[in-house]
Amino acid sequence: MGFLSSLLGITGFVIGTVIGLIVGFYFLIYSEPDEVEEHFPRPLHELDTDTLLELLPDIPLWVKSPDYERVDWLNKFVKDMWPHLDKPICCNIRSTAEPIFAEYIGKFQIESIDFEKLSLGTIPPVINGVKVFETNEKELLIEPAVRWAGNPNIILVIKLMSFQIKVQLVDLQVFVSPRIALKPLVPTFPCFANIMVSLMEKPHVDFGMKIMGGDIMAIPGLYRYIQETIKKQVACLYHWPQTLEIPILDSSTVAIKKPVGILHVKVVRAQKLLKKDFLGTSDPYVKLSLTGEKLPARKTTIKKRNLNPEWNENFKLIVKDPQFQVLQLQVFDWDKVGAHDRLGMQLVPLNLLTPSETKEFNLDLLKNTSITSEPHDKKQRGNITVELTYVPFKEDSVKLDGSLDKRYERVESGIDKSSDEEVLSGAGLLSVMVRGAEDVEGEHHNNPYVLVLFRGEVKRTKRLRKTRDPLWNEEFQFMLEEPPLHDKILIKVMSKTRGISFRSKESLGHVEINLSDVVNNGRINEKYHLINSRNGVIHVEITWNTI
Repeated sequence: MGFLSSLLGITGFVIGTVIGLIVGFYFLIYSEPDEVEEHFPRPLHELDTDTLLELLPDIPLWVKSPDYERVDWLNKFVKDMWPHLDKPICCNIRSTAEPIFAEYIGKFQIESIDFEKLSLGTIPPVINGVKVFETNEKELLIEPAVRWAGNPNIILVIKLMSFQIKVQLVDLQVFVSPRIALKPLVPTFPCFANIMVSLMEKPHVDFGMKIMGGDIMAIPGLYRYIQETIKKQVACLYHWPQTLEIPILDSSTVAIKKPVGILHVKVVRAQKLLKKDFLGTSDPYVKLSLTGEKLPARKTTIKKRNLNPEWNENFKLIVKDPQFQVLQLQVFDWDKVGAHDRLGMQLVPLNLLTPSETKEFNLDLLKNTSITSEPHDKKQRGNITVELTYVPFKEDSVKLDGSLDKRYERVESGIDKSSDEEVLSGAGLLSVMVRGAEDVEGEHHNNPYVLVLFRGEVKRTKRLRKTRDPLWNEEFQFMLEEPPLHDKILIKVMSKTRGISFRSKESLGHVEINLSDVVNNGRINEKYHLINSRNGVIHVEITWNTI
């Protein structure tokens, strides 16, 4: 009896194994993925109480949070465009996935990987609200809350050892709240140069995966492992402060040139200059300027009745593009009456200079530097000798807090002054950008302009007529021999009217800014409430660059 039982058991095991292999092979070859069902929305009044309570977490954020705005118009736009967006998005997914699939072909006996069906379905994403942030930078920050419970039809066919394995993605749900920054804002359509996307929180991604008709996500432990893996991979790429940068405009067309260094110019002498006066002499002086700058040219002193003047005068010019800017030297003969005669000129490209190295140039003066100048003009106009030194700003200025990234670290004020003096030293450039003002109102007129007062120098913006919210966007620069750790800068908002009047000028408010924070941090960009003004605010950006 025992032998018979053992024989029947072995026979049953063999028969069951054979039948299982046959049935499995049949399902492997002839099974087809299920068709994706299209779901239809139901009105709320048709739902019972328990279902409504389950839906409470899915209520749009503009209902629960007052700082989120409704964007029904945008959802309507996405809904109407979704059937037309399906095909190009799927084409982009195919082109992106092809090189990834190609890496696995030939490995693990895989012969090919391809999409059998690829469609995003008929249900578009829904934006439950948009939060807009206002900052002092030239950017626009928005945070949309996006939810997509779609019905995509995605079937991937993997050919493995002459067998086709079909993998189907079903019930895809994505909840994400990206931060989108449009910056910098520029006066060229579409008015921003880049789109920066980052995730403030890890996204929620839920989906089912069927292989040969069976949902493998039902395997214990696999679902949670895949969820955590997806969140971790996405966070490594785009979780703040990591960003995805999408360029919109060519950087060369919208780039705003910022000061990158100082050009030290020493005008040494000139020799054998032309005689322009009746007595056979000239009264020469030199004008210096850099191409691409709107600042007035710098001038040397006038040497009376001298054809071989010695100046030995030093100047500092602000450099914004050392590869393309050119130093322009013009020698003039000063006249008491009428226009000054130009004795000659010469150009020196800054790309001929080695940073932080002094180079002497002995230049023959020309009538002009135009390519179309007269070839027969061979008059000797003398020569000029200059010494040039280009000193770039330090890329990573020494800060009191160490070498942390300047983008995310800010040094607070109130640090021991003695340590400031020991660590921070050297000449540099103080740049003051007056952006604009808000709610400045005078008693008799509103024609505001700004005075920037620092170390005895006074800079002035243009005057804007009849406005309480002026925008200037004017920059002023001060070259200093040492950091202004103990200095303050005074900014006055004034109003002036034309004509003769006892009240032609009027103060609209002022503010005094301590520059120690600017030196410690390298830059501040703040709005300050004006003293002696009811509601006036002025927006100022100040930077300090050491050389």
